[in-house]
Amino acid sequence: MEYRGFTLDDFQADAITHLDAGRSVLVTAPTGTGKTIIADRVVEKALEDGKCVIYTAPVKALSNQKFRDYCRLHGEENVGLVTGDLVVRRDAPCLVMTTEILRNILLSDEPLTNIQAVILDEIHFLDDPDRGTVWEEVLIYLPSTIQILGLSATLSNVNEFSAWLGAVRGQVVEVVSESERSVPLELLIGDRDGLFSPPDYNLRWKRWFSNQKNSGGHKRQGRRGDNRGRNGGRGRNGARSQHGQDRVKPTRHTDIFKQLHPDLTPYIYFVFSRRHAEELARGLGRKLEYSLLKGEQRARMKERLRSATEEIGVDVLDDQLYDLYSKGVAFHHAGIHVQLKALVESLYEDRLIEVLYTTSTFALGINMPARTVVLDGLHKFDGRSTRPLRVREFLQKAGRAGRRGLDDEGFVVIKMDKGAWYESGPLVNGYELANPERVNSSFGLSFNSIVNLVKRHDSEHIKALLNRSFLSWHLEKRSTVLLEKADSLEEKLSSEGWEKGESPPKGMRSLVKEMKRLRKRSSQGVNRVWADFELRKNFLIEHGYLNNDDSFNSGAKVLQHIQISEIFTTELVLSGLLEEIDSDNLFGIFCAMTNSLPKRVQLTHKLNGEARRIAKLVNNVRYSAPVTGAERITGSEVDWDPNLIQFGRGWAEGRSLVELELLYRSDTDISGQLIRGFRRAKDLATQLREVHKEDPFTLEKLNELIARVKRDEVEVID
Repeated sequence: MEYRGFTLDDFQADAITHLDAGRSVLVTAPTGTGKTIIADRVVEKALEDGKCVIYTAPVKALSNQKFRDYCRLHGEENVGLVTGDLVVRRDAPCLVMTTEILRNILLSDEPLTNIQAVILDEIHFLDDPDRGTVWEEVLIYLPSTIQILGLSATLSNVNEFSAWLGAVRGQVVEVVSESERSVPLELLIGDRDGLFSPPDYNLRWKRWFSNQKNSGGHKRQGRRGDNRGRNGGRGRNGARSQHGQDRVKPTRHTDIFKQLHPDLTPYIYFVFSRRHAEELARGLGRKLEYSLLKGEQRARMKERLRSATEEIGVDVLDDQLYDLYSKGVAFHHAGIHVQLKALVESLYEDRLIEVLYTTSTFALGINMPARTVVLDGLHKFDGRSTRPLRVREFLQKAGRAGRRGLDDEGFVVIKMDKGAWYESGPLVNGYELANPERVNSSFGLSFNSIVNLVKRHDSEHIKALLNRSFLSWHLEKRSTVLLEKADSLEEKLSSEGWEKGESPPKGMRSLVKEMKRLRKRSSQGVNRVWADFELRKNFLIEHGYLNNDDSFNSGAKVLQHIQISEIFTTELVLSGLLEEIDSDNLFGIFCAMTNSLPKRVQLTHKLNGEARRIAKLVNNVRYSAPVTGAERITGSEVDWDPNLIQFGRGWAEGRSLVELELLYRSDTDISGQLIRGFRRAKDLATQLREVHKEDPFTLEKLNELIARVKRDEVEVID
């Protein structure tokens, strides 16, 4: 099958055939194999048919990129963007939006007219512990007349997922899977000596460990050439691998550069810290006495940088960055200035960046492959603890390696020190198997969802909706298995002379007890989702949000607009505190409600008198009966860290991230966490704007605040 002058792969042709016939489809294929072209066809067909189409994504960066792509493909007048920050051409036939926005539309009174299809990119996000419920709600609420295209590189249990979705929609949902990459990948371990396959590296580590053990931990000279990497033991630069004294030194990013340049560039180097990405990029730039770009590339880069300097100014594109980019090196993370982010992405797309140091920004959503991907390590801090990369996370990063149409093979390099293989070897083996974790339901109705459901549906309809969830589907299957076990056990007992209703003899008591336990567990599983709904609804009635007849009081009227720290935020609104506090301190409160500083962080400036007074007032609300009661029901503690008031207030006052970093000392970079907190605080202010639509004074204060905090790093979305 031909499409836009390209011969489609079999899986692409199969998916498009199903979609053109009006069927819903789930597509799983490795990153870089061309899933995007399937989504493009769905958009194109909807526009050809005079219908509307919605494209959703889990992150705003991907939404913004697809918006730009579809504007180029279909004309700006036909494409709109709806996120928490922007609304552009809301009535366009092709709408790009975040999944949360679509969920809110489905829960609102807004009709879904003329919608032919909805595309859910990265559909495996359904099991995200914080946001997965949104995906599940969207799939439950979407009318069965609307076609669905789900895309994922890591949905391992796709057939099970399809069976559930088909049951929800009352129609078959086709599965199209592709396991082979169009550009195959080779996994390598990189250290100071060279690049090695995992089995070779395992042997090298065993020899090294044996030498260490035999010498009592002292370094021991190895035989020259006894450990051979790729190219017969030579690094990529052709230099003979070195042993002996060098072998115990840590592997540095510059060692990896020597192995990769020039044969295996361009490459993306993944790190887990914004500061680390920047430091490594600048460090390599200082070491380089020449540009990595060739003659024609250098000329294009010079012109691009000249134009960029005129457009964004030398304050943003300073001399150091100019020199760094000129050498073909750059960094990319959530904290860089919005104009620099756009420039780096544009330069990379134009193949003017040979080495890019980045955080996970490039791992999800942004379609920018490289010949090689390097991972600085296999462990990351997830906001709570340091843990190994999941297989899914590894595959998303590794999937950026190998450029279709340019490379015959892509390379994934894990930077490693010799002594690290004992801990890392099992992880590498798991990544090589490339079996991502199952996608399980993380369904748990929020209080916001409950009041919106109660507002629009009666109890019977709500119960029917909840019974369609992926979680209910799983629980029902498990309940069926438990019931079958109980029936089998009862049959066995009956064959041995026990009759139901009679007191069992001593030798059968444990079996009868087990049978009853299985029946009880089976019954509880079937009703669990509805029981959770009733528990939360009764909580809202108990605290005066809802009346017994499901009518709304003030609490429910506020709560229907709040999705962040729902009960805590609602109680603050009801207390009247938010109307009394000035906008700068208001943003400080929002930051304290949406983030928390790691325990290892030491503050250099304590809260002043005004901030302490405000913190005390909010503290009374935070530990009120409704807020603590909601925590007990959900099993989730609300965020409240008064120390962040000064950070939020400083950002609202116009202080830069560099200035705010003077307020604390930390062994690790937490600036990315602060930025995410600022964004979430801004999102909370946006939600409160809906609450205060009829209050001109507070509405104006919130609008003015949102305009001030929405700048620089906060505009750059992961």
